[in-house]
Amino acid sequence: MEPDLPVRSDMTAMDGNQPPSEERASTASTATKKASDANGPRIPGVLRAHGGGALALVAVNVAAPLLIYDRVAPYASDTVGLIAAGVPPLAWSVVEFACRRRLDAVSMLVLAGIVLSLAAVLLGGSPRLLQLRENLVTALVGLSFLVSAAIGRPLVFELARAWMRRSSEREAVAFEAKRDAPGFRRTMMVMTLVWGAGLLASAAIACWLVFVLSIHDDLIAGPFVGYATMALLALWTMRYARRRRGKRPEDGS
Repeated sequence: MEPDLPVRSDMTAMDGNQPPSEERASTASTATKKASDANGPRIPGVLRAHGGGALALVAVNVAAPLLIYDRVAPYASDTVGLIAAGVPPLAWSVVEFACRRRLDAVSMLVLAGIVLSLAAVLLGGSPRLLQLRENLVTALVGLSFLVSAAIGRPLVFELARAWMRRSSEREAVAFEAKRDAPGFRRTMMVMTLVWGAGLLASAAIACWLVFVLSIHDDLIAGPFVGYATMALLALWTMRYARRRRGKRPEDGS
């Protein structure tokens, strides 16, 4: 999946509760790249063009884990059921990463998500603890956005630049040339802070759902919290970038 759909599912959850780490990494960079188009993407057209891919993501990250858990847990345990349910989304992310064969900011974030997901399983523990550890993957990604802003290297810029280099080196060079423009830098910083806060909020909601829902229901509700977060953040990113460009075109924002 060479994602260019802004609302596709960041930042692989072994219990199926979060969008794959491939999506956490790609959605911010894709939304920023789309926002660099003066006219912006047409959301209905994008959805029509990529509806099949979105359905495949839901099948791999929601339907398949739920079906596997419901079949395995009654004959083994909730923990074994959750681990088995995590195989499809994990396999999806590993294949995606292997197909890219390129080490950049996006790939490194994806790889970190996969490693954290594997660690959550290998450390063992109760089913609830396993679910909470997986939600920490999203929280850590969100924290990485905030830390990058704090040190003056906004992660949204790094991800967008890496994504552009995959499709057009000339676009990437033009994008990087704006780096020191005050308005552009402010835009990247605000985007990074909003994405970090949004992902942390998503992780907090997902953790709350772990305690108030059954595992079966959480496998249904959890992924859609993540997907809704990605969709809202991507939509906000595109609209914010267009608004900034309209207000201060002279400073490269």
